[in-house]
Amino acid sequence: MTDIGSLLGEAATLMLTGMGVVFAFLTILVYLVRLMSRLLPVELAPKQALAIQKVQNPDQTTVQPQIIAAISAAVKLHRQKNR
Repeated sequence: MTDIGSLLGEAATLMLTGMGVVFAFLTILVYLVRLMSRLLPVELAPKQALAIQKVQNPDQTTVQPQIIAAISAAVKLHRQKNR
């Protein structure tokens, strides 16, 4: 049989190697994300985005009477069919 001390030594070596590889990968990943955030353009500021939305939809808060009449007629027809 193999000595327990040599098995523990191999386990420790394997553990440290694995932890080192994971640490190196995560460190590289952090620096790559930082680099990408510097290279890519910045999105619109919230004030600019809100101003664009206000200009595009000035009077969308009211429903036209023709639409209300069409919906009411459709609901009435549906209820008549399903009695």
